[in-house]
Amino acid sequence: MDERIVSFEPVARADARLLILGTMPSVESMRQGFYYAHPRNAFWPMMAEVLGEERPESVEEKRQLLIRHAIALWDVAHSCVRPGSLDSDIRDVCPNDFAMLFARCPGIRKILFNGATAQTLFVRKCGALPEGCIAERMPSTSPAYTLRYERKLAAWRDGMEGYYV
Repeated sequence: MDERIVSFEPVARADARLLILGTMPSVESMRQGFYYAHPRNAFWPMMAEVLGEERPESVEEKRQLLIRHAIALWDVAHSCVRPGSLDSDIRDVCPNDFAMLFARCPGIRKILFNGATAQTLFVRKCGALPEGCIAERMPSTSPAYTLRYERKLAAWRDGMEGYYV
């Protein structure tokens, strides 16, 4: 039997305007203790480019990059069963407490889903968006999603425009 895995706490300041949602941290992210730790995942290089900053290396630099720009980061799943790192292997999902997050961060106006599975899980497990909030599915930053980096970057840049400081 596969073990249940548990996601990380959200990265969020109270006045966050943008929420980025993944599904569940990868095996490598779990090992390193923070989001998007696989060296081939495009998340952190893209965030740095979009936000006009140096690429963060440490967990604290990554956390501060998002906090400085009023961006919240979390996963749809609080816990699940998943052998390996593939989203397609996720089962028995318990969602995170989004009512708590939206109460804590009432200024969130846009949600970007990091890939199709994050969006699908949110719709199935979490219900409606807060009033006045819009959502958009972005191309996954995972190396398993083979869209060219430049196309991923352009999509993320467009999706984030106007929703960070």
